[in-house]
Amino acid sequence: MEKKDIKSLTLAELKTEMEEMGQKPFRAKQLYEWMHRKLARGFDEMTNLPLAMREQCGVSYTYTALPIVAVQESAVDGTKKYLFALEDGNVVESVWMRYKHGNSVCISSQVGCRMGCRFCASTIDGLVRNLTPAEMLDQIYAITRETGERVSNVVVMGSGEPLDNYENLLRFLTLLTDENGLHISQRSVTVSTCGLVPKMRELAQEKLQITLALSLHAATDEKRREIMPIADRYSLAELMEVCGDYFAQTGRRITFEYSLVRDVNDTREDAETLAALIRGMNCHVNLIPVNPVRERAYVQSDRRAVEAFAETLQRKGVNATVRRELGRDIDGACGQLRRRFLEDGKRADT
Repeated sequence: MEKKDIKSLTLAELKTEMEEMGQKPFRAKQLYEWMHRKLARGFDEMTNLPLAMREQCGVSYTYTALPIVAVQESAVDGTKKYLFALEDGNVVESVWMRYKHGNSVCISSQVGCRMGCRFCASTIDGLVRNLTPAEMLDQIYAITRETGERVSNVVVMGSGEPLDNYENLLRFLTLLTDENGLHISQRSVTVSTCGLVPKMRELAQEKLQITLALSLHAATDEKRREIMPIADRYSLAELMEVCGDYFAQTGRRITFEYSLVRDVNDTREDAETLAALIRGMNCHVNLIPVNPVRERAYVQSDRRAVEAFAETLQRKGVNATVRRELGRDIDGACGQLRRRFLEDGKRADT
């Protein structure tokens, strides 16, 4: 019989498991706190639980505790990029960033990605598999243990399309924000999507207080199709409709992520078209000078073009900011560290 992933269970589910194991109900709460508050790396660390119970748990359940394979630290701003080993031999990456308002961690939701966005390293080799809720959580837990500092904000914007791993994402959010665990506020969590319209509609129905960030990157269907294959399935009109519905259902404004690529989507005309597209929406535009990926031909817009783009949006009444660039002296773009690790492994095998 396949073992259950104990760190992916809710407290209510864990209570049922412990009752079936013949344990007293309070043991579930102790176990849950060890996993999600004290961030234990295994059952052997749970010293106030009976040894026989810990041994029984080791037989009945898998326990996710991700080993750190590599860490890159920026000499410029202290940003850290982590590469974690998964039990099946895959690797996944996360980023830790320090801000004035607290520490933020950007996690991955999948090993690889099948969305095919042209400027992203994560998608070059396609999707390998979804991450479990425990694997998503333990990226945060492992970084918290390594840094010794609390994480205040979580961004699901690393490798993978979170809404393509929908059920595991919802369970992850439940565990992350549970008052019996790290208890990170829903308002301190951002989930990014390239625009899976049906799943965006489902997420709106959940009425969560998270921030939904849409990777837009172009203001016309024609240009967006050049950059993002998902645009062949869902038009900008559909996206704008579902974004409006999301705000109506949750009261949370949408964030539009817009990566600026030189001579592709960074002209004044692009800015004016974008302003016209989202005029009247309760939203914020996050302008991102694109991280160069060596397998792609895209080049970052220069500072003057970035500032001019932002000024045009602001003049048109659009709330827009340029994202502070962190970790530019390390493998900054999503998927780069993992890809380099895989390539080094291939070279070692030849």
